[in-house]
Amino acid sequence: MAAAPDEPPGQPSADLARLAELHGVATAYRPAPDRTVQVPAAAVTAALAALGVDATGPDTVRTALAARERELRERLLPPTVVQWAGAEPPAALTALPAGTRLRVETEDGQHREETRDLPLGVHRLTATAPDGRTGEACLVVAPDRLPAPPGRSYGLLVQLYSLLSRRSWGMGDLADLAELAGWAGHTAGAGFIQVNPLHAAVPGAPTDPSPYRPSSRRFPDPVHLRIEDIPEFAHTEDRDRLTGLLRRAERLRAAVLDKGALIDRDAVWELKREALELVLAVPLGPGRQAAYDAFRAAHGQALDDHATWNALAELHGSDWHHWPGDLRDPRSAATARARSELADRVDFHARLAWLTDGQLRAAQRAAREAGMPVGIVHDLAVGVHPAGADAWAQQDVYAAGMSVGAPPDAFNARGQDWGLPPWRPDRLAATGHAPYRELLRALFRYAGALRIDHVMGLFRLWWVPKGSPPTDGTYVRHDADAMLAILALEATRAGAVVIGEDLGTVEPGVRETLQRRGVLGTSVLWFERDWEGDGRPLPPEHWRADCLATATTHDLPPTAARLTGDHVDLRDRLGLLTRSAAEERAEATAETAEWLALLGSLGLLDSPAAGPPGSDEEEEIRAVHRFLLRTPARLIGVWLPDGIGDRRPQNLPGTWDQYPNWRLPVADGEGRPVPLEELVASPRLRALLEVLRPSGDGAAAPQGAAAPRGSGAP
Repeated sequence: MAAAPDEPPGQPSADLARLAELHGVATAYRPAPDRTVQVPAAAVTAALAALGVDATGPDTVRTALAARERELRERLLPPTVVQWAGAEPPAALTALPAGTRLRVETEDGQHREETRDLPLGVHRLTATAPDGRTGEACLVVAPDRLPAPPGRSYGLLVQLYSLLSRRSWGMGDLADLAELAGWAGHTAGAGFIQVNPLHAAVPGAPTDPSPYRPSSRRFPDPVHLRIEDIPEFAHTEDRDRLTGLLRRAERLRAAVLDKGALIDRDAVWELKREALELVLAVPLGPGRQAAYDAFRAAHGQALDDHATWNALAELHGSDWHHWPGDLRDPRSAATARARSELADRVDFHARLAWLTDGQLRAAQRAAREAGMPVGIVHDLAVGVHPAGADAWAQQDVYAAGMSVGAPPDAFNARGQDWGLPPWRPDRLAATGHAPYRELLRALFRYAGALRIDHVMGLFRLWWVPKGSPPTDGTYVRHDADAMLAILALEATRAGAVVIGEDLGTVEPGVRETLQRRGVLGTSVLWFERDWEGDGRPLPPEHWRADCLATATTHDLPPTAARLTGDHVDLRDRLGLLTRSAAEERAEATAETAEWLALLGSLGLLDSPAAGPPGSDEEEEIRAVHRFLLRTPARLIGVWLPDGIGDRRPQNLPGTWDQYPNWRLPVADGEGRPVPLEELVASPRLRALLEVLRPSGDGAAAPQGAAAPRGSGAP
């Protein structure tokens, strides 16, 4: 029997509930199959207001409801129509009045009188009914499924900033990524390297260190550039000043690797910015100039906006809400004048985007040339910083006064507010989802695969009104069919795999839909239990195949910390436990013991330790990864710090200044930073990767599956 609904004060009226439904705004949600939570009317009203709908009183609700019902009744076509390749015509077309004439303008400018046998792409559809009504829609013709991984492979997961070499400037960079990919592909048989989001950050000190709150998701962050690899570096005239910057970079690097300092992104960027001012003063050669001009033309208005925002931020600060009034509008005459007056700075920032894009593509080439079938897996953050470039340039498609988050769940009773403005589904649809399409197209330029953070956001997002606690939010729906179709189209054009981060509470049917379309899921060992049965660890043969299987992530304890219980001690020291430390340790020890018992019963521990969990840490970590290989998962991910026994999470959710989130270099079990050159020579890492190395006889593959792929051309 279902539990009685929670009914907080201010429950929506029947008319408000109907109006909300017609605009994709939830008035209730189900955090569990047996529990329904009603959304406060204030949250519904605020979400509707952000969608341009006045629902502040009974009369305005009735007026808005009548207008919406009339609009839906009279329109011929929805804003976006999806035609999946090989499928029957969509309902939007079969429901048209008899005798309706259709006209299609394809992406390449051809005109058709019917919708059959159209090429893949985003086309413009016009319908004319016998009564004279007309309608227009964006027609997305998409492949039935996204590309699948080319065989089975394992790969390394790492936060790029944490991967310092003896050549980087105080944090890991794109040359370090290329070096790791070359080594992992050639020497270790790895099939991919997954990194954190490399989106452009909001400038200014202190910069928000989280890679999941970027200024722009479309353009990358030049802080990841290897300055010496820019061709114009060799021709820089002021060698003395450049030499001084290199020496300062060496001291910054040594502070992190040799003296235990935290990664200081702001200091790294200040040095690189000074160097880039010198390097970019060197004129481009004819071929380089032509390539840069082509890049600017390809990215058009979006790149101009991004570069203009950065130029304006240098003068007025990095929060556009505090700029002079007219400059807050990217399309104002004042902004156009400023763009012209600041042409040199606009060009500077556009060139930075081009240079970073080039080194990103070079890293992907290095990965593929090393035999990786996938290459670099890039991470798409769920949203952008409200003060940043995207939020400024795309104000018309962002929901003012709203923030993305998550409702209360078993792990966070207060819910979450991530401080990221959401896209307005209605405005996004009205543009033919152009910002979303352009974002994907930009990322797929250099990605062998794309990981989508909080992939459930393709279906719906939790909106929190400004000034309200996360508990007082509501879900707002996207056109999931359109979002998936565009994703399938762009991924297919790029030949790229897509991985969805689908951890936590997931709406019923979402995982099945993602799997049907070829989006891989994410499965983390410690969470894979028989939740519908006895709750014990899930045997490997019961895991799903269409996923990336890992032992941990950047938001979770490294495996060594999990095995030894160090993660409980850390949270205890920081005052983050909600129960006594003794209770937490007992539960953690019991959970780990259950997993080790399963590993032992499967013969995956070569010499099962006689002592408590963690007493033979290296062997237990290898056994965990032998287990992952025993599952049918298409991709197996190894958290790179696990290879040397690092015990510190890169991010500890629920903390801000209590813990150095996003600022830790990869380190060994004693907390000693380990540079890339030592990392790849580590016997411990090599022993772990030997477990995962593709074997000629397929011994590493699960029963009935092919052996993992690593070396060799795809």
